[in-house]
Amino acid sequence: MTDKTNLPKPPGILRGIRSVLIWLIIIGLALFVAQYLSTGRTPTFPIDYSQFLNELKKNNVSSVNFKGKNIEGEFISPTNLLQEGHTIQVKRFKLRLPFDNPALVDSLAARGVAVKAEEESIWWQGLLINMLPWVLIIFLWLFLIRQMQGGQKGVFSFSKSRARKITPDKTSVTFDNVAGADEAKAELQEIIDFLRDPKKYTRIGARIPKGVLLLGPPGTGKTLLARAVAGEAKVPFFSMSGSDFVELFVGIGAARVRDLFNEAKHNAPCIIFIDEIDAVGRQRGTGLGGGHDEREQTLNQLLVEMDGFDTNEGIIVMAATNRPDILDPALLRPGRFDRRIVIDMPDAKGREGILRVHTKNLPLDDDVDLKRIAQTTPGLSGADLESIVNEAALFAAKRGKKRISQEDFESARDKVIMGVERRSLVITPEEKRITAYHEAGHALVGKLLPGSDPIHRVSIIPRGLSLGLTSFLPEKDRRIYSKSYLMGKLVHLMGGRASEELVFNEQTTGAASDLEQASELARNMVISWGMSEKIGPVHLAERQGAIFLGRDLIRNRAESEKMAEMIDDEVKRLVNEAMEKAKQLLSDNLDKLHLVANKLLEKETLTGEEIDDLLRGGSSAQTTENLGNPQYHA
Repeated sequence: MTDKTNLPKPPGILRGIRSVLIWLIIIGLALFVAQYLSTGRTPTFPIDYSQFLNELKKNNVSSVNFKGKNIEGEFISPTNLLQEGHTIQVKRFKLRLPFDNPALVDSLAARGVAVKAEEESIWWQGLLINMLPWVLIIFLWLFLIRQMQGGQKGVFSFSKSRARKITPDKTSVTFDNVAGADEAKAELQEIIDFLRDPKKYTRIGARIPKGVLLLGPPGTGKTLLARAVAGEAKVPFFSMSGSDFVELFVGIGAARVRDLFNEAKHNAPCIIFIDEIDAVGRQRGTGLGGGHDEREQTLNQLLVEMDGFDTNEGIIVMAATNRPDILDPALLRPGRFDRRIVIDMPDAKGREGILRVHTKNLPLDDDVDLKRIAQTTPGLSGADLESIVNEAALFAAKRGKKRISQEDFESARDKVIMGVERRSLVITPEEKRITAYHEAGHALVGKLLPGSDPIHRVSIIPRGLSLGLTSFLPEKDRRIYSKSYLMGKLVHLMGGRASEELVFNEQTTGAASDLEQASELARNMVISWGMSEKIGPVHLAERQGAIFLGRDLIRNRAESEKMAEMIDDEVKRLVNEAMEKAKQLLSDNLDKLHLVANKLLEKETLTGEEIDDLLRGGSSAQTTENLGNPQYHA
């Protein structure tokens, strides 16, 4: 039988006991200091035995306390005494009897002096009491010094790197967990091979890239891909966010960069991953304020560590950002971030692969068609698809199912793309009728214009901030858009406003989002894509994407006042032409507009197939393919 008393205590218990002892000592010190400071009484002065007897004869002694031959007492009124050439007033006194005097107690009692007696303390007890505050203060000082030098977990270890080290045995993410980024995985395979067998490349004189920059929109899996590289390479992985470098104190960011690379050198070969590197890698010289810029000092240290006088062999720096346009050029040059890997939104095949990864361990019904779901989610990122899978599982659980069906995926997709249904929102019958005709206008224009994307669903159930929604289902992912397609898109957007004006002879605020999208699309056609005959094939869009205030605030305008006026005129012309085209299509097919709108008021939601059936069996016997409307030519 094992003797449990001889087993070593777990490290966690030892740390807990040590922490309790430290806090008890600190609390005891605080109580002692508080008690010491609270005894702010009149100080006690030593006097001679003769002075004591003299004051006793004057009946000026109030009380005495015997501790062996030591006496402490208090005068009734302060007495002037001469000490070191100065006259001081003494209220409390102390003295030591030169000899035993048994009659002294009787004399004190006869004069009404309060007499107390205590046992004389041993000398080492007094020494201990006097030394205890200093011992506690020294111990506390040593404790704080140790914490300052104690590494990452110390209270004052500001300059220590906050990178999270992931060893090969702690990561289970590999390329099997990443889908929709085949080109990026192939590009990173070279990095993995080098980390596994560096001599294979150095033998022939090849130099492996020092840095890999992952670029792409949010949610496309940049961080997941970096973790997969660490899992595939089986090397230590240091993960840190760009914002972790910058701290309140000046110089901390640069110190953390140095500490991070020093730690990586001791674990080479390894990978350093900096997420959201634009937090410290922004262009220098673009600050709006004066004084020292802590972020620029951090960036300078990062540049030196990546490619300076000291070489960091076996250390590969990976970074991720969705704002490559604001990064400093020195950070992007060869020798630092040699490779730039773009991780774009996945195509239909990639979306299907992502869905299969996320549904690998989920119970699915036989009717689930992941390929169909992938085709109906164009433009969504991997994070969006993961959200759809999770929402589908939640729908199935709320409906009491044991397996996830296609219906659950359809509901989850609509929720992620369109927003949550707001059936409790109170809408007047007139507002509901206006919404029905607005959405019917969008849908009918989509059916009447040849070359349009198929309609997926039309609904007048409020979702998110909109009262209704018409969604189109592109048959394929597009990378290049023709002018005729974009003009058709403008006509789609203006179909709702055109329907309102035709039926109600009135304009409402329901078309605000459509007008915003149409105006932005028309402006891009003019200034970015050269699709205006009046302006010509010139590019006038100086900046695309979000504003970088430090750089864009002082940038000069790309066009003159006259050119800006011409651009505004062309944008207005394109939108007005689309509006007139939408009105023409709807006025020529007004009976079909009423038919679709009334059906929407009845059912609230119509699919593309239901609209096709409705138009085939309506007052007109023509099918949607033979409606007889001419194609719009821009």
